[in-house]
Amino acid sequence: MTLIHKINARIVDKFAGGLETKDIRKHLDSLVSEDREYALKHLPNHMVKASRFEQLYRWLTDFDFIEAKVYALGSQPLIKDYDFAFNPDVLFSGEKAETLRLIQGAIRLSAHVLEKDKTQLAGQLLGRLMSFDLPDIKLILEQAKQWKATPWLRPLTPTLIAPGEALLRTISDNAAVNAVAITPSGKQVVSGSGGTLKVWDLLSGQKLKTLKHTGRVKAVVITPNGEQAVSASSDGTFQVWNLETGNLVFICKGHNDSVNAVVVTPDSKQVISGSHDGTLKVWNLDNGNEIFTLKGHNSPVLAVAVTPDGSRLFSGDANNHLKVWDLQKREFLFNLGGHTNRIEGLAVTPDGNRVISASADNTLIVWNWHKREIIFPPLKSHITSVRSVAVTPDGNRMISGSDDGTLKVWNLETGKEVFPLTGHTESVQGLAVTPDGKQVISGSSDKTIKVWNLQKEKESFPVPDHTKSVQAVAVTENWVISASDDKTVKLWNRKTQKPIFLRGHTKSVQSVVVQELKNLVISGSDDKTVKGSKLGFVDNCFTLKGHTKSVRSVAVTPNGNRVISGSDDKTLKVWYWQSGEELFTLKGHSKSVQSVAVTANDNMVISGSDDKSIKVWNWQKGEELFTLSGHTKSVKSVAVTPNGKQIISGSCDNTIKVWDLENRKELFALTSHTDCVNTVAVTPDGKQIVSASSDQTLKVWDLESREVIASFTGESALNCCAVAPDGVTIVAGEASGRVHFLRLEGC
Repeated sequence: MTLIHKINARIVDKFAGGLETKDIRKHLDSLVSEDREYALKHLPNHMVKASRFEQLYRWLTDFDFIEAKVYALGSQPLIKDYDFAFNPDVLFSGEKAETLRLIQGAIRLSAHVLEKDKTQLAGQLLGRLMSFDLPDIKLILEQAKQWKATPWLRPLTPTLIAPGEALLRTISDNAAVNAVAITPSGKQVVSGSGGTLKVWDLLSGQKLKTLKHTGRVKAVVITPNGEQAVSASSDGTFQVWNLETGNLVFICKGHNDSVNAVVVTPDSKQVISGSHDGTLKVWNLDNGNEIFTLKGHNSPVLAVAVTPDGSRLFSGDANNHLKVWDLQKREFLFNLGGHTNRIEGLAVTPDGNRVISASADNTLIVWNWHKREIIFPPLKSHITSVRSVAVTPDGNRMISGSDDGTLKVWNLETGKEVFPLTGHTESVQGLAVTPDGKQVISGSSDKTIKVWNLQKEKESFPVPDHTKSVQAVAVTENWVISASDDKTVKLWNRKTQKPIFLRGHTKSVQSVVVQELKNLVISGSDDKTVKGSKLGFVDNCFTLKGHTKSVRSVAVTPNGNRVISGSDDKTLKVWYWQSGEELFTLKGHSKSVQSVAVTANDNMVISGSDDKSIKVWNWQKGEELFTLSGHTKSVKSVAVTPNGKQIISGSCDNTIKVWDLENRKELFALTSHTDCVNTVAVTPDGKQIVSASSDQTLKVWDLESREVIASFTGESALNCCAVAPDGVTIVAGEASGRVHFLRLEGC
């Protein structure tokens, strides 16, 4: 053994114990704070240098070490530890190498969650790794299940995106991401969201800088020399930033309307801007002076691109026109006509011979612009507007992003779709490909930036339970019911997890409720109907018609004889479902009724509305009793405590309010969510509230302390939740189509 090996071996023995050390947590706890900090920071490196490979493997597959490092240093230093295990000198192979890659991948996928809430570590690992049948994965998950530091939500099924698939990392922003660009080094991503530019480290996902913009960021590009970022603004300017210092170099003013698109010439000397005013302007990047203006569009210019030699400019507008310009001669050359709706995005292949246009007609067109020819028939795969397009550096593939929330990877030689990338839940606004062509970065209106592996040619695992957003869930002792925008209602047996599809609705299903006394599943839909089915059966036993717009919410009286529905037509209706008779129509809200709930005494119904109010009704008499006001935005959900004394409401003002029903007043508000609270539910003992939010979190609140006691973060907005009769099993539905089955531990 060399001297360096001996020194590192002694360090490992001192800070990690010998090879026989089994209880890593106990060993770490035995160290004084300085030694513990050193051990967490440096041990994996010392283990490699001492050739203690088996000891390294044992530590990297131990939940206690993972937890300790995440809590002390964060997830990124831990992710780097696994890179030591992939050092060519270590040479883990087979099952061990796969185990380490999966654990590292799961931590990377969860990094944005753990950055905000480290208590979710056990839940995130379980949700991502439960589907893998590897012995050491099972062992680490068994350790995770025993975690008892605080109450937490334990996934019962593997519903989070698994490692080893196309998605590598998610970066969370606090606003819709309108544009992304990547530096020539491939190390940093610049994004535009709201009125800011943000600079991110691509490897770690950490935010490096925030640059305050003067208007809403519409587009961003990086100069080919990597020194500056150029951003288009809604205030009619574009802005040039020094990426190293984060300083604003200058603001260019000249357009009289929003600047929608910018591109920098390959020599980094000029910027071309396209504006809502219908003009293109060419600017000197050294001093910000305007050089000349190109006129010819008669509608807003939405996209621009330039050939690699800087000789030709392409511009697309809101009137479907794709124009080709000679930049040297400063003149218009010709139009390329083929789209039937506005052109949202443009990209040029590295050889400069082809230009690709993305359009609101849901298609992409690949052009040989020299010959003015369409190379393939318009490429149709997206179901809504195609917002953005990028080409890999080798020119073999292009990637498109759409309002349908998906990315598509295409073969540019054949015009065929290679594979989709699914994970965003709202419009994909911007795309950028890394210089090595191995990854694509996407920015979305869902407030995330995602990093995808272009070498992994399949969709994320597991496949969501619904093909579209889950809008409502209900749970009983034996069943879970989920309703979705995919027009289906699924009835899940809690023991077998196998679903039954209920027949009936022809449009999105917005709400669902169960009445066990009558053995009924009742659902409301955008098709304006309320339908009921017997638990465990497929076909409908009744249909209630009368609403003139979408049915947003349904409830059933405790005796099971009456159904109450709330609708976009601003009314509630009370039905006797056995006969299909409409008993009352309750009018009073000025906007859509989003939620209804019935008190246990069977006399009152509570409704929450887009008009920001909560109304309390005597449904038996068909009259309004009183109104509760206090929310500043739409009331998305209402629930009643089991004792019937309190109303719980969730709103798009990001708050939950607790109301005294008898005294008709607000008691207090709960403020922890950062986006719309879509659903609130109360545990059977009335001691806890569960809330689902568009901020992607599910939270459990203690009503007495008014504190969050447990959280779970999904892959996208959480639209709905329900609590089982046992008070600890919670089901949540997600915009991605996933249905999460969770158990509250540690209470």
